[in-house]
Amino acid sequence: MPVTNTIDIFSTYTMRAVVETIAPEAFFFKDRYFPTEAKDIFKSDKVLVEYRKGSRKMAAFVTPRIGAIPVERRGFEVHEYEPAYTGLSHPLTADDLAKRNFGEALYSNSTPAERALRLQKEDFIDLDLRISRREEWMAVQTMMNNACEMQEYYEDGTKGDVRYVQFFEGESSEHSYITANKWNSDNADIIGDVKAMCDLLAQRGLNAADLIIGADVSNVFYSNPTILKLLDANLKVNFGGIDEKLVYPGVSTLGVLNFRGYILRVWVVNNTYENEAGKNVSYFPADGAMVTFPKCGHLMYGQITQIPHNSDNFQTIAAKRVPKLNIDREHNTRSLVLAARPLAAPKTYCPYIFAEKVLG
Repeated sequence: MPVTNTIDIFSTYTMRAVVETIAPEAFFFKDRYFPTEAKDIFKSDKVLVEYRKGSRKMAAFVTPRIGAIPVERRGFEVHEYEPAYTGLSHPLTADDLAKRNFGEALYSNSTPAERALRLQKEDFIDLDLRISRREEWMAVQTMMNNACEMQEYYEDGTKGDVRYVQFFEGESSEHSYITANKWNSDNADIIGDVKAMCDLLAQRGLNAADLIIGADVSNVFYSNPTILKLLDANLKVNFGGIDEKLVYPGVSTLGVLNFRGYILRVWVVNNTYENEAGKNVSYFPADGAMVTFPKCGHLMYGQITQIPHNSDNFQTIAAKRVPKLNIDREHNTRSLVLAARPLAAPKTYCPYIFAEKVLG
């Protein structure tokens, strides 16, 4: 009798293979500023966040007889955090497998098993995008506050614990900047403010490369008389040029401008997400501005421990996304679960300078 090899499409191994084939959607903040490397995925419940302050100390002159003066090593801070858990599920019933799916031919001959495999891929794509949006939100919150507050929820929607992580000591952080005058006022000094923000990074030994502004701030850029005058006199001062292009969904670049020696690419952020109340909210405030540089942080992940549907034992997996199948035999339903434990953190001390409400 021939031996038939069957594949359990709901085993953790198979579902992880399905999840890994999902083409990731581009997200501006987490892709440009918080990429993930192999070392950022921890085989533990907690992740280690370490960063050090930049140093601008000079070497001392010494007499030849001494030869060398010992200097202290640069210290660094190590903090241990337990990332918040995010888990979503899609129910899968017998009715879902028996009826025609979205995009399927009207008189399709698909079997329940074939529909289950197709639904599995579609459900994981949807769940992965939802988690990615939360990661994008975490990245933005970390950059704006040098901290992140994460509200946990129970299955019925009631609020649970609040997890809070901060990347500074004391009551206040050194990542904030307050403009002398609002950028839409008659005495605005946009170029001077941006230069001052870049100076703060330079004092830490960090090189500013990007200026991120909200949608309303970009309108001011187009009408500010100082900027318009410099653009008209471009050949004399080499200020740069405005050539707006859409690069990420909801995110465009105005071009590269020279802020008194600091050459920055200007990004306009207007991408949104749907909050718990069903309203579209911008990831980045429309009246905010920030100076930073690519790969200033990283997204780290803690491991996830679960019991697979075909086992009675716990299984621990360290990965960006961990799938699972829940079976409710009493109600004849199955639920596909996709979980992650991300944490957005800076790689160096305060690698971003954020100016809140630059418009009046």
